[in-house]
Amino acid sequence: MTKKDKPKKPLDSRIQKIADKIKQLRKDSGYTAAETFSYDKKIDRILYWRMEKGTNFTITSLLRILDAHEMTLEDFFTDFTDI
Repeated sequence: MTKKDKPKKPLDSRIQKIADKIKQLRKDSGYTAAETFSYDKKIDRILYWRMEKGTNFTITSLLRILDAHEMTLEDFFTDFTDI
């Protein structure tokens, strides 16, 4: 079985919730395209795209995105009481 044929493992719902919030923050900031946001904020576009998809999560990456939104970890996770 090749990597391409391997069935995808479902994304952890907690990671999906973080990814969804990152995407919503971008949209709330007036950016319709992730590429434009990442370019303006000087974040690698592939890294940012992966964060919105929930496939590349490191704390460092998350902090870079929160810095771009001028947001604290506490603010970001305020509505994450159910996970």
